[in-house]
Amino acid sequence: MALKVELKPGEKFILGDSVIVNDDQRTRLTIEGEAPILREKDVMTVEAADTPCKKIYLLVQLMYLSRDPARHHKMYFDLVNDVVKAAPSTLGFIDDINNHILTGSLYKALKATKGLIEYEGTLLGHASRSSGVRVDR
Repeated sequence: MALKVELKPGEKFILGDSVIVNDDQRTRLTIEGEAPILREKDVMTVEAADTPCKKIYLLVQLMYLSRDPARHHKMYFDLVNDVVKAAPSTLGFIDDINNHILTGSLYKALKATKGLIEYEGTLLGHASRSSGVRVDR
């Protein structure tokens, strides 16, 4: 099934191992095949991965884009174990993400990780309000 991607001027996306950069006008592409595709707005950089759950997203993203996703599994599972120990209420999110990873649905795992990041923001917000300490994200 073909994927239709509409790009704004200068917008980027990842297609497999390549970064595609649109020129100076709106463009519509039809992409056929099985290569991983990730729009610029969904890309997590190392610098932006400044919380544990954002680091989880980064690792899932690396799995999704990798030809050998399993090479990222140990780091991923070590990190999710740490997150669940620190915040047991994240277990439902982690179980959902893990299920997608273990069944090879890495794009779905990536989307599910966005929910975990939102939940983490809620937890950090509650923690900063109850302690009186401001948490910058």
